[in-house]
Amino acid sequence: MNTLHVKKGDTVVVLSGKDKGKTGTILKAFPKRESVVVEGVNVVKRHRRATRSNQKGQIVERPMPLHVSNIKKSSATKAKKTPSRKK
Repeated sequence: MNTLHVKKGDTVVVLSGKDKGKTGTILKAFPKRESVVVEGVNVVKRHRRATRSNQKGQIVERPMPLHVSNIKKSSATKAKKTPSRKK
């Protein structure tokens, strides 16, 4: 069974790709595919066909999955500063 280092509801930072540096919360996780859907990140436009004769087609924006290696957990607290070593 595959496990991920993040879960639904975690706040994450994107490490690579067109949305590098953006943060968001995880909406869905797919452990078998090793991917997650992050809110507001990797959003693409999809064209929807009219399903009935009285409806119009539309363009819908939806977030697509990212591989878990391209994200990391974001800590809400500030990171500790490490003391610098004197030479």
